[in-house]
Formats: sequence, C-alpha cells, structure tokens
Amino acid sequence: MSPAPTEPSPARTTITHLLTSFNALSPTAIISLRTPSCTRAFLPSSLGLPPQTNDQYLANLTEMKGVFRNFEVRVQECIEGKDEDGGERIVLLVKARGDTMVGEYRNEYVWFVGFEDEVQEAGWAGGEGVEAGKEGGKWKRISSWTEYVDAGMVRDFYPRLRGAVLEARKKQS
Repeated sequence: MSPAPTEPSPARTTITHLLTSFNALSPTAIISLRTPSCTRAFLPSSLGLPPQTNDQYLANLTEMKGVFRNFEVRVQECIEGKDEDGGERIVLLVKARGDTMVGEYRNEYVWFVGFEDEVQEAGWAGGEGVEAGKEGGKWKRISSWTEYVDAGMVRDFYPRLRGAVLEARKKQS
C-alpha cells in the first residue's frame, strides 16, 4: 500500500477553492475555476434541464446570491479517480443549506467534476468576496461538471422560490 499523499492533488485543491467560493456566494470566484468551454449538465435527464454555459451559470449564480441570506455547502463524500478517457475526475456527495425569502433550503447533490490536464502553477486569484488562494498551491481548472440534483427539491421548492423572486422584481419596478 502506498503512503497517503502529503499535499492535496491539484484537482482536490480546486475543489477546496470551489467550496470556499460557494460558501461565500461568490459567482465570479466559482466561474473563475472553470475552463471557458465548461458546461454544467443536470441529472436525472427526466427533469429536462438543459446544460448551462459559463455565462448561463454565472447568471444563475448571481440570481441565487440575491435570493439567499446565507448558504453553506458541506462535503459528505469525496472520491478521486479517472473518467473513461483517463482524465482526472472527482465525485462529491454534498449537502447544502441556506435561508431564503421563502424559508429554509436544504438540498443534496452528487457532483461529477472533470478537470483539464494542464496544472495551474500560479496560485488561484479568488473572486468577489473570496481571498486568493494564500497557499499558492497548484490547481486545475474544471472542464466538465455533471450535477445530479434532488428531483423533489426541483419539483417542490424551486417553483415557490421562483415565484417569490418574480414577485420581488415586480415590486422593484
């Protein structure tokens, strides 16, 4: 058996930055960790949710930031491995909790995160509300993201939240 690595892999360092960015509700920091061509795909496919480009995901995250008073993502399980093409992949089971204008948000996701081959030598720059990676560790940009979402949450909570957001917009107009 080989000894445990003394420092996290570049991909794992990216995941640490990603979680920090989510917990700070920093859309710019989240997007800064992705390649320009990265898309966010959703499962189960029966929900019919289309993939999101970086611009679409940034708009979604920016709207989310305006809705949540607080937000926290915690990792329950993290598995590092390879995808079918030999590329680096991390699979995460995460739980999220936050407070919104329509009540408490609790959700679970499974994230399948793929990475580009190139290692970023320079420390991560951070983003709005997130300090740059102080450790200056190596990291890799996210090249693919598939998210298995809680279908019950999509069915029950999101319509209520969407309605409240639209109502708030009307009042501001």
